Amino acid sequence: MKRVLVTGGAGFIGSAVVRGLIDRGGCDVLNIDKLTYAGNLESLGSAADSPRYTFARVDIGDGTALRALFSAFQPDAVIHLAAESHVDRSIDGPGEFVQTNVVGTFVLLQEALRHWRGMPPETREAFRFLHVSTDEVFGALGDSGFFTEATAYDPSSPYSASKAASDHLARAWHRTYGLPVMVSNCSNNYGPYQFPEKLIPLTILNAAAGKPLPVYGRGDNVRDWLFVDDHADALIRIVERGALGETYTIGGRSERRNIEVVRAICAILDDLAPQARPHEELITFVTDRPGHDFRYAIDCSKVERELDWHATRSFEVGLRETIAWYLANPGWCERVQSGAYRGERLGVVA
Repeated sequence: MKRVLVTGGAGFIGSAVVRGLIDRGGCDVLNIDKLTYAGNLESLGSAADSPRYTFARVDIGDGTALRALFSAFQPDAVIHLAAESHVDRSIDGPGEFVQTNVVGTFVLLQEALRHWRGMPPETREAFRFLHVSTDEVFGALGDSGFFTEATAYDPSSPYSASKAASDHLARAWHRTYGLPVMVSNCSNNYGPYQFPEKLIPLTILNAAAGKPLPVYGRGDNVRDWLFVDDHADALIRIVERGALGETYTIGGRSERRNIEVVRAICAILDDLAPQARPHEELITFVTDRPGHDFRYAIDCSKVERELDWHATRSFEVGLRETIAWYLANPGWCERVQSGAYRGERLGVVA
């Protein structure tokens, strides 16, 4: 890869991908992001200072702007991460999720197809388009079993339904038009720079501030946790070495009940930032959200076997590293929360 176009590169996972590409060296990176509430250029860190990095504030639904960027930058790979991504927020306002995740992906695919068709034969052969998705498109698992690349889709929320639609579009553009597409579906990510409406950063910040820690239901819902830098490494490997038309499921092999995650955060904070009483006493159980899937778990043996990728951080190590980062970066947390979101609960249906 010589020139990689990353959509959503100011977001949580996207910024990790950009940092990973710049750290590896050897390629130029164009970051396209419209900078919504969850996008923050500070998340790029030192990568933003690299002469091989360029940023364009563009909505992926703007075909004219995308066409100009494809023409000027001439990418030989696209890693598509731009998306509305929070389930609770999709319950409150599903329209934005359809517009960005479905319509925006369609527009991006069209412009990528136009670019690919116009490439010289010698570079056209090497072009790759990776569409990054989520395990939530598969619906819910029971107490046993795993999602695989062959699992049928059964989305439960407006968010997962919009991502499922975008996955189908990406595969259709490969099968119908020949666009060299690959798709990935990942488990729950965590790590530094995550917008604090997600479970782990929200719990960290609320606990550090002595605020209540809301847990849906009894906290029995299970998620497989994947450290964001491990995920970014997997995505780069897929673009470099993955097979065209294939899907890769990416997980951390770290299943935990939500209540276990919250209690683990409390225990680490008791060590790193002790307060007058144990942080666990702040836990408050609240009414479950609508359509809350019981369990997600990923079988990532295909990407491990075919691309020699493995998650490098255990959940315990990654969680402590994440908590330490949030405690050390209060300024980032304050700035990223300076918009409309203030840590309130979203996704409540009257």
